[in-house]
Amino acid sequence: MSAFTSFVRPDFRRARLLNIKRAAVCVILLSLISCSVLSARTPKLPVRLLTIKTASGKTVSVNAEIADTEQTRANGFMFRKNIPDGTGMLFVYQHDLIMNFWMKNTPTPLSIAYIDSAGRIKDIFDMTPYSLADVTSTGYCRYALEVPQGWFKRSGISKGDVLVLDF
Repeated sequence: MSAFTSFVRPDFRRARLLNIKRAAVCVILLSLISCSVLSARTPKLPVRLLTIKTASGKTVSVNAEIADTEQTRANGFMFRKNIPDGTGMLFVYQHDLIMNFWMKNTPTPLSIAYIDSAGRIKDIFDMTPYSLADVTSTGYCRYALEVPQGWFKRSGISKGDVLVLDF
């Protein structure tokens, strides 16, 4: 019986190694598939150069992706690890509403400006990566502009400044 055991044991080890290799290949394939699914959920958005006029008369520009459909607004900056200064995302709605944003699946710290239908910035809030807490506008707004956290402050933009609505 011991001769049989020693004869079978090397095949068992080989089979176990083969199963481990197969499992590793499956994990790699699933990772690649999930990455392609995530990128398929994040369509290329049109980019517009937006201008904000400050109370002091200074103008500041930001290259913003335009999220104007339910799907693009729902995806936002989710899963994005690098959002350079001077870029952002403008969320465009058809009607004024009280807005609620959160940071689900968003690894990058952001600041958000809630903007009314005339282009006036009503609120600016900082948001915490991955937070599920609502960040709510204090009034009815038509637009929300997300940028890297602190960009509004570094650019001298504050409540009351105006987004030029020439798009």
